[in-house]
Amino acid sequence: MPIAPNPKRPKKGLMKWFTLLGPGLTTGAADDDPSGIATYSQTGAQFGYGQLWTALYMLPFMTAVQEACARIGLVTGKGIAAVVKDHYSKPVLYAVVTLVVIANTINIGADIGAMAAAAQLLIPAPFVILTLLFTVFILVLEIFTNYRTYSKILKWLALALLSYPITVFIVHQPWLTVLKATVTPHIEFNFAYLFIITGVFGTTITPYMFFWQASQEVEEEKAKGLIKNGKPQITWQHIKDMRADNTAGMVISEITTWCILLVAATVLHNSGVKDVKNAADAAKALEPLVHSFPNSGFLAKLIFSIGIIGLGLLAVPVLSGSAAYAVSEAFSWNASLNLKLKKAHGFYGVITIATLIGLIINFVGIDPVKALVYTAVLNGVAAVPLLFLIVKIAASEKIMGEYKSGWLSKTLLWFTFIAMGAASMAMFFAI
Repeated sequence: MPIAPNPKRPKKGLMKWFTLLGPGLTTGAADDDPSGIATYSQTGAQFGYGQLWTALYMLPFMTAVQEACARIGLVTGKGIAAVVKDHYSKPVLYAVVTLVVIANTINIGADIGAMAAAAQLLIPAPFVILTLLFTVFILVLEIFTNYRTYSKILKWLALALLSYPITVFIVHQPWLTVLKATVTPHIEFNFAYLFIITGVFGTTITPYMFFWQASQEVEEEKAKGLIKNGKPQITWQHIKDMRADNTAGMVISEITTWCILLVAATVLHNSGVKDVKNAADAAKALEPLVHSFPNSGFLAKLIFSIGIIGLGLLAVPVLSGSAAYAVSEAFSWNASLNLKLKKAHGFYGVITIATLIGLIINFVGIDPVKALVYTAVLNGVAAVPLLFLIVKIAASEKIMGEYKSGWLSKTLLWFTFIAMGAASMAMFFAI
């Protein structure tokens, strides 16, 4: 069925490019969540420049994975769990949903804890009170406000992440060493190295991103009226636009990752801080940015806290939302952040339960920063079986038709699956 032409004047140049940005950019921004910041900070502090290469070499694989997830959503008009339900057995479906719900719930708990720990750098309030306040605030906004409006506001807070790229160029860098470390892979076969690199993989190519981007592509289709009689009416131009959006989001995400790794390596590792024990330690990485200002230590904590809290407020709804999409699709419930509570009880019920369980996780005695790193490692392990399914679905002519994966996509996806599986197994064998 032909799509009616848009009567509006076509946008050109930079404005046209900006209009293409959507789920890919949001997913890329959410990827550098508190778990990511903590893991990259710990990695740079512990191993210096030894893992800078991961940001460069993971970019094509991260892009390929998210492109496949977005393409699945665009072509089928369904989220990943719904596609699995249609084409695989119930045990496979329940295993997939269980994996993403467990991983996301733990991630939610770690992010809420990190936000509270960051807030404590500025406000002398009890950790328990802060976690409760953040939890209530997130649930109220997620359930009773429009997520699009909410996310736009939070993205401005996430601009605090720009402090890392700025710091990169303020601090004296051994650029030849940095360049060599960026392009030359360095691998150590010991548990500490394999543990943290699994965390880097897991916080970069992470399960909640798979489900979130696919479901958000479907939301975009619905908003644009591209789904007719339950079937998406798309063309190769829609695929190209999605790829432009996806690539932009992943490039921005990995540039930010590289900058956090580099700042932590130069500022923390090179000054003898090789273990990020708490939020204050992580905030020290930004002190060179404001070293000439009075109260530079407080300003560094302020910038760090704004970044952690802003990204946490953005990421927690993404985490709980992607878990809710998975469960709702599995049981054929109404699922959309644009629906009111009375029209999607099950969907918002999953969001509420996952967020509350995440809150409770903060009271088992695990340090918030360590919890973020452990969560990243868990995501790295959980991503492996999910990647296998994504590879199979994206390459299936029965499911994807003419939009199935080409040779380049399949090569990158299979390599990602093998590499992340190998890293996970090597970590367990190194124990």
